[in-house]
Amino acid sequence: MSSTLQFSDDAFRSGTTTEEKINQEFTPDSAPDLFLRYRLKIVEDLWEEVLQQECGLPLVNLLRQLRSLYSPEGELSEIKEIEAVKMVENLDLNEAIRAARAFALYFQLINIVEQHYEQRGQQQQYRAAYDQPTPTNFLDEDHLPDASDPEAKGSTLHANFLEKSLAPSPRREAGTFQSLFPKLHRLNVPPRAIQTLIDQLDVRLVFTAHPTEIVRHTIRDKQRRIAKILRQLDRIDEGQLSSWEAEELRAQLTEEIRLWWRTDELHQFKPTVLDEVDFTLHYFQEVLFDTIPQLYHRFCRALSTTFPRLHPPKHNFCKFGSWVGSDRDGNPSVTPEVTWKTACYQRNLVLGKYIQSIKNLTNLLSLSLHWSDVLPELLESLEHDQAQLPDVYEKLAIRYRQEPYRLKLAYIQKRLENTHDRSLQLYNGDYSQIDLIDTNPAAIYRSGDEFLAELNLIRRNLEETGLSCRDLDNLICQAEIYGFNLAHLDIRQESSRHSDTLTEISDYLQILPTPYNDLSEEQKVLWLATELQTRRPLIPTELFFSDKANETIQTFRMVRKLQQEFGVEICQTYIISMSHHVSDLLEVLLLAKEAGLYDPATGISTIQVVPLFETVEDLQRAPSVMQSLFDLPLYHTLLRGGFAAQNTGNFAPPLQEVMLGYSDSNKDSGFLSSNWEIHKAQQSLQAISEKTGIAIRIFHGRGGSVGRGGGPAYDAILAQPGRSIDGRIKITEQGEVLASKYNLPELALYNLETIATAVLQASLLRSGFDDIQPWREIMEELAARSRSHYRNLIYEQPDFLDFFLNVTPIEEISQLQISSRPARRSGGKKDLSSLRAIPWVFSWTQIRVLLPSWYGVGTALKSFLDEEPEENLKLLRCFYYKWPFFKMVISKCEMTLSKVDLNIAHHYVEELTHPDDRDRFERVFQQIVNEYYLTRELVLRITGHERLLDGDPDLQRSVQLRNSTIVPLGFLQVSLVKRLRQHKASASAGAIRSRYSRGELLRGALLTINGIAAGMRNTG
Repeated sequence: MSSTLQFSDDAFRSGTTTEEKINQEFTPDSAPDLFLRYRLKIVEDLWEEVLQQECGLPLVNLLRQLRSLYSPEGELSEIKEIEAVKMVENLDLNEAIRAARAFALYFQLINIVEQHYEQRGQQQQYRAAYDQPTPTNFLDEDHLPDASDPEAKGSTLHANFLEKSLAPSPRREAGTFQSLFPKLHRLNVPPRAIQTLIDQLDVRLVFTAHPTEIVRHTIRDKQRRIAKILRQLDRIDEGQLSSWEAEELRAQLTEEIRLWWRTDELHQFKPTVLDEVDFTLHYFQEVLFDTIPQLYHRFCRALSTTFPRLHPPKHNFCKFGSWVGSDRDGNPSVTPEVTWKTACYQRNLVLGKYIQSIKNLTNLLSLSLHWSDVLPELLESLEHDQAQLPDVYEKLAIRYRQEPYRLKLAYIQKRLENTHDRSLQLYNGDYSQIDLIDTNPAAIYRSGDEFLAELNLIRRNLEETGLSCRDLDNLICQAEIYGFNLAHLDIRQESSRHSDTLTEISDYLQILPTPYNDLSEEQKVLWLATELQTRRPLIPTELFFSDKANETIQTFRMVRKLQQEFGVEICQTYIISMSHHVSDLLEVLLLAKEAGLYDPATGISTIQVVPLFETVEDLQRAPSVMQSLFDLPLYHTLLRGGFAAQNTGNFAPPLQEVMLGYSDSNKDSGFLSSNWEIHKAQQSLQAISEKTGIAIRIFHGRGGSVGRGGGPAYDAILAQPGRSIDGRIKITEQGEVLASKYNLPELALYNLETIATAVLQASLLRSGFDDIQPWREIMEELAARSRSHYRNLIYEQPDFLDFFLNVTPIEEISQLQISSRPARRSGGKKDLSSLRAIPWVFSWTQIRVLLPSWYGVGTALKSFLDEEPEENLKLLRCFYYKWPFFKMVISKCEMTLSKVDLNIAHHYVEELTHPDDRDRFERVFQQIVNEYYLTRELVLRITGHERLLDGDPDLQRSVQLRNSTIVPLGFLQVSLVKRLRQHKASASAGAIRSRYSRGELLRGALLTINGIAAGMRNTG
């Protein structure tokens, strides 16, 4: 864990202050480093002070003793390990729980300090960029080897090129608009190409329905308040606060920490889907709504500085979506009614924000007719409003008789309030009875466009009289992005649900000679295509099918209702998980037709079917599936907007969305193989796009952790192949990622900017390295070897499943109240195929192995290096420095390796293994150990680093900051999980001897899971 922590212990024992110890051990590189250490010292001192006040000195001494056993790197000798185990085992349950809570609180506080440090650094970097843009290292495309040379691979000429091309690792690029546009100018990128890309820029971030969020909503609020106090403390460094004000802030910080200590960290109940909706929308409420206009202003400022003649993008170049409340894959709690309420909830939230903004504008726009003219169109609109909302006129006409803007805003506010009231009625009522709600259409807004038109009317009047209003501009920006829906909702369901539903329908109607599910793929496609062109209904109004089939049919009918009430844009995407064949997509289109979402008479569809290719086999099959789908005349017509548009040639460029899953492909084939298969699939899909003229938007189903496709989004986007982005991207944002990226305004702004910057850069500065065939062949070999070694352990090692179930806290994790969705797919069978990717990754993270993020990489690299050690090492080093994809893979691998701790992992094996299983579990663990050391060695050789993360000092510091304190928390977890399992075994035998209940023991174990997740800054 942290050096700071260790120094505090030494200071306590020797009388030396923490600050002196810090200065002795570190030679500070910069003022920001000193700032961080000073902040850590403040928080650590307050943490100990609060614990001593709340629990007494014995607890503080216990924590100091535990931490003193470990080096700053988290290492301990065998003697000290025995001492640590004895110390932990001798704790009673209450002491163990207090220690676990204390460590968890410490990690949460450290995370806040680091986030504050990152936010502060980003603000300073942004300000400095306007004075002196940061120079950037560029890729020299002229130095590419000839990809067509069959002898290039392994040749002496190639090796000499590689050796000369290797250079020290370049400084991490700043992913900001202010750094990108000067770079584009220096590289002579044509302004016309930049403008074209800006005009079509489309970034979509989707918050997902299966969060790995382990921290309560209540705790997030406390974190934000502490971050606010830290921002106020910054003013001390700037000389803006007196000593008594600093003491007051310190007292506030202490008070917040004490209140936090007395707050339960664990969810008191299993969250419902609507609870998850509330958790997720919290980020819009507190941060994103007000942050998004700043993103647009940053873009405009940076663009005008370098390219003053280019036009800025549309306001809504960055939009948001959500699966929360609409993703029903494996979650029976997501019903049509829940999805309907989710849409209402989102509208209520955004309307509430608009109402507050209109109130602020009313205070601001106090212009009088005595001193400012208005256009006739504004006066005409006021007359129109008077007729439609006479109550407002009677109440305010005299007060605002000379203030037309305030009167207009009063009418706008009233319509928003009426719309909000109607939305509340819809939320509390039956969505199937919405037509019964009596509302005066003239007194509400039917869409965000009507509201936006009124705002633009006010802006035109101001501009015509030489005025502007930044608050009004921001509101218009927000209205264009969020509309009245806040975020679009994607429906997701597993493919077999649709085929089973159609089987029931066809069996009931007796229209097929054999059950639908028994047909061949060719027969299915033929029947589905025929039905899609038939205007007669297939499904009766009253449903006589199974509950699952009825729910599936009702979901499509609910989507139709959603589009009628909220507009088509609320829900235009239906994602089919576990997509295998063309029939999987046509089944959904047929069910959509039956609900009125696709009209065979016009060929128009208001919903797009989106395949989600997840397994390696499905990723490999994706190009042929999409090609076959595009070859179908009816689908081709649908993408072009229907028969009329196709016949006249008056159609927008057709666009198909395709989702690629990182989680299941990684669990299926390992980290390296998964990433390569996704990379190849994108290239193949892009080739089909160019051949057919149908644009493809890739939807990246990235998880929060590296083992599920997570990691720095900027680097990941730049690593995408060639032309696969082209100004469009859609990405999932999950769980703890939301907290780390969107909990603070500046962090949220920086994250959004880096993603948009990366999309622009990847589209305009394409790398040619993806197309070098010899390099692709090498990657193909590496991926195959990695996959073979990974599957040999995970799926072919007979003892592995028992090892995983016993050594990791997977069963305890499944009892965390963090998600409405079950940890396992339907059936709940205890095997790897039914286990979801989130708890799979979460479990390995808890025991500090992080196996899904690196296992198999070392063996693959070694087998390649063994062929020609010297030349192939040069080649791999060239890949790392020159090929964005390969660098991304190695960098992610290096980051996860730095978090691995095999000593603590082995402690889990020793303590949680039954004596009868010891030998076979040790053999499994030794396989993991061997692969770890091999992978670490080769990653260091390829990167040229002496230690892991030498190329990223900030991340290296962050990992080391946690090492020495997270280890004792692991020992506490092992002790509590062991006691819990012993209690369970005793209860099964009918002889319970524990003085603690199962609930108490489970609570203790779950608190350690909570703490380690905070310490690792990662769950699943």
